[in-house]
Amino acid sequence: MSTITLISGANQGIGFATASVLAKVHNHHVIIGSRSEEAGAQAAALVRAEGGSVSSIQLDLTSDASIEAAVKNIEREHGLIDVLINNAGILIDGKNPDQSTRDLFTETFATNVIGTTLMTEAFLPLLRKSSNPNLIFVSSRMGSLHQATVKDTMFYAIDYKAYDSSKAAVNILALNYARILEDVGAKVNVVCPQLVKTNLTGWTDYGITPEMGAERIVELAILKKEDTISRTFSDRDGPIAW
Repeated sequence: MSTITLISGANQGIGFATASVLAKVHNHHVIIGSRSEEAGAQAAALVRAEGGSVSSIQLDLTSDASIEAAVKNIEREHGLIDVLINNAGILIDGKNPDQSTRDLFTETFATNVIGTTLMTEAFLPLLRKSSNPNLIFVSSRMGSLHQATVKDTMFYAIDYKAYDSSKAAVNILALNYARILEDVGAKVNVVCPQLVKTNLTGWTDYGITPEMGAERIVELAILKKEDTISRTFSDRDGPIAW
């Protein structure tokens, strides 16, 4: 029986790369969550054409109705989810010079923190039905309190305070869900995909490929029931200090 995996923001970039590998290589049935229903369907068709078991669902983290509808549809179709990957996120610092600081933080946190929380909370009952529940949060080392004090990092002087703050919040959110799901032995981990060449980063020339960025996410998504890796913050090169 296939592992049922839901990935938010999976119609492109790291989410799509993760979906593709899990569906084609690891026998997961991946549900591609996408704010655009059409984009999600197109992404699913690409993976399906290459032999992957995949479907798509409209999922907008800023819409309670969208999240509720997604839960109902997935419960009807599958009854549960085994792996939930909170991948969707935005980075809009510096994109609009006319945007107020209040609006910048409100918009960033609405997706990255509040939306991620609401989605996770809504899917907890389905995740609890799994015999091997696995919850993954895609974050960033830019949300690491320790890394924020290291002056020789490439992003130290860059003003991404809204994004950084949101990812720090995601990290503590993940640890809270590790506690909440402890009674069912869930694995809860945080991953930094590193600097990846995607739409989120403006297709930076310094970024690695989405496939490389997805490596650690995939490693954690395929953990077996007997594996004990949980409450970790890491990337493809190893642990990251919180």
